[in-house]
Amino acid sequence: MKETSAAKKSSASIVNMVMIAAMAAVICVLAPLSLSIPFSPVPISLTNLVLYVIIYVEGWKRAAGSYLVYLLVGLAGMPVFSGFGSGPAKMLGPTGGYLIGMIFLTVISGYVVEKTSKWYLQFAGMIFGTQVTYTFGTAWMGYSLQMSFGAALAAGVIPFIPGDLVKMVIACIVGPMLHKRLVKSGLV
Repeated sequence: MKETSAAKKSSASIVNMVMIAAMAAVICVLAPLSLSIPFSPVPISLTNLVLYVIIYVEGWKRAAGSYLVYLLVGLAGMPVFSGFGSGPAKMLGPTGGYLIGMIFLTVISGYVVEKTSKWYLQFAGMIFGTQVTYTFGTAWMGYSLQMSFGAALAAGVIPFIPGDLVKMVIACIVGPMLHKRLVKSGLV
């Protein structure tokens, strides 16, 4: 009986590791795809869309693990950050605060998504998680580029709000569908 229980725990642990690695790979593939805009040092990126969807797929703990693996891969020199950037210089550059802030986006938004099935509460959780990311990113960009908080907000947040809201809507539609399919397949 103990062997069966140990085998199930081992199998679940392997599935967890594989899911974390697989979702980290998805982030690594999609996050570098970005679009620079002339009035901001912050590019339009798919990173937050991927994170919004992954929290439905994995839950907040594994999603945060996947994002941390992605950060470590980028810090190690693989070109996985926006614009195919990498390394400590990218983390310490003007957009480094957004990279750190997305850890909290994953935890906060993912926690809310796990705790409720109501789409509007999930959407609100994503908004709150994104606000935390915006705060970290704006503060760091202002500091690193010696801008006022207001100027950093105007350059690094305001232009991105409509697109980020669209990404949240997409995630609220696609995320639950992916989650249902993964539950059917036994992966979640």
